[in-house]
Amino acid sequence: MSLDIIKLLPDAVANQIAAGEVIQRPASVVKELVENAIDAGATQIDLIVKDAGRTFITVVDNGCGMSESDAKLCFERHATSKIKSADDLFAIRTMGFRGEALASIAAVAQVELMTRRAEDEVGTKIRIEGSKMIEQLPKPMSVGTNFTVKNLFFNVPARRNFLKSNEAELRHINEEFFRITIMNPEIGFTYVSNDKELFHLYPGTLKQRIVGLFGKDYEGKLLPVNQVTESLTINGFIVKPEFSKKTRGEQYFFVNRRFIKHAYLHHAVENAYKELIPQDCIPGYFIDIEIDPKEIDINIHPTKTEVNFIDAKLVYAIMHSAVRKAIGQSNLAPMLDFDVDPKMGIDFGEASRMDRPVVTPKVDFNPNYNPFKINQVSRPQQQNWRLAYEEDNTIKQSPSTDEQKSFFIQLQQCYIVTSVKSGLLVVDQHLAHERILFEKYLKELETDAVASQQELFPQHISLNINDASILKEIKPELEKIGFRLEAMNNTAFVINGTPADCKGSDAIAIIERIIEDYKNNLSGNQSDKQLNLARSLASQMAVKAGQALSDLEMQDMVDRLFGCAVSEISPSGKKIYTIINADDIKTRLN
Repeated sequence: MSLDIIKLLPDAVANQIAAGEVIQRPASVVKELVENAIDAGATQIDLIVKDAGRTFITVVDNGCGMSESDAKLCFERHATSKIKSADDLFAIRTMGFRGEALASIAAVAQVELMTRRAEDEVGTKIRIEGSKMIEQLPKPMSVGTNFTVKNLFFNVPARRNFLKSNEAELRHINEEFFRITIMNPEIGFTYVSNDKELFHLYPGTLKQRIVGLFGKDYEGKLLPVNQVTESLTINGFIVKPEFSKKTRGEQYFFVNRRFIKHAYLHHAVENAYKELIPQDCIPGYFIDIEIDPKEIDINIHPTKTEVNFIDAKLVYAIMHSAVRKAIGQSNLAPMLDFDVDPKMGIDFGEASRMDRPVVTPKVDFNPNYNPFKINQVSRPQQQNWRLAYEEDNTIKQSPSTDEQKSFFIQLQQCYIVTSVKSGLLVVDQHLAHERILFEKYLKELETDAVASQQELFPQHISLNINDASILKEIKPELEKIGFRLEAMNNTAFVINGTPADCKGSDAIAIIERIIEDYKNNLSGNQSDKQLNLARSLASQMAVKAGQALSDLEMQDMVDRLFGCAVSEISPSGKKIYTIINADDIKTRLN
């Protein structure tokens, strides 16, 4: 007789599984609690965290509060005040609505809830640990809710071990704080981390809120965006083209004041900036789309950051038009006729297309700058560098002869061409220099030997709080390779020195790109951090396609390339050189 094998999971286990979807890290808790406070009608919300939320998160609000029975019921799964029927899913304008957040949090943490309504004489205090009710009793308090979460994932050690460093987890909390506070400028917020106040935001306008979050210099960087149509309304601000950065971090879309991610709409904004910003820069924007909730589906992801639009192409066209109009009205671009049908004359691209529009590269370099430092290079085999291509397809050193006298040609200012025993060696000058610099920077990161040049006029760089956190984290490594950075405050730095290879380069742009590359390759591994930093700087500092080189510079490039530990492949995994065999040349000529 066979036994039944399907059983209902205990509530505690089911809640832990649900928590895996909704509560991924401390920032997830912050998001859910602050959104609930907003939905409760709060005009002041205070966020307090310790140890990046691992050990302590408190959200205090002056909202409507809950009754004693609601305070207990809110921890049950699928308990929500936002939905009464399936039709309500298509008319949601509040923040949280799934009804699993508090149950999920209580399943993996030690939770204390204190809440009181205006009509109640006293409030209610509830303590829960791992879904188990520990205490419920009356609590004298002011109107509102105080929600505290301690020791997140205390009963799920595998999840706790999955968390990143405190610096990384705090950046996630910062990002959730930005996403929530930007489009709620009428609410006051404070944010305290480890007893240090990071933000104190007063109620005000959207522009005042952006300036409060990202710095006073944004006062003159923003352009208003406004477009009203029968289908939707677009409001917000974009960053002037001349202030675009190489780092992500100021790209915010909202639908009905809820933060969303949407690559297709990002392309619409990026396309509106086309030919106004460098190809590797990213436009900044803070844009809200007001649209009938029936025209979107926001219940497609547990974190509610992804949406589907019924008519995505129409939204794309209106977005593109609105941004282009904002730029045009500031005399930064020719005015367009914005009274035409928004579906006409717009290159929508493909909905799945995420690459940026192709822009013809503009080469900008100092022709008097010699990046090779030939007089500093030790080449004991200077007269014995001639290369031979052996039958085993490896390149080895062999003495030069009169018949093998060195000659160099720079092909299309991209490739170095020279003769070798078996034919012609063709070297990609950018990839070769990238490999040379990559190994140089790695060696410097492993030692303390650095070459730094003092800046005659120190430059100031201002970052958002997350990028500033990253710069502080990698500052010791940057100083090993020649940067000299001084923190002025939480988000501003002075660049007093740069690596010798950076002479004539834009130090601010270099640091912004390093930060962006670090974000793209974020890892807690120290060796990975060094590899990524060396790769990023080498890619930026290497000579570019289109830069003319002298015979001496080309010879030095080849010498140094084949002195590298790895000479065949660039740090980005591309083939650096090839050899055109003499037999192949003969075949082509016959």
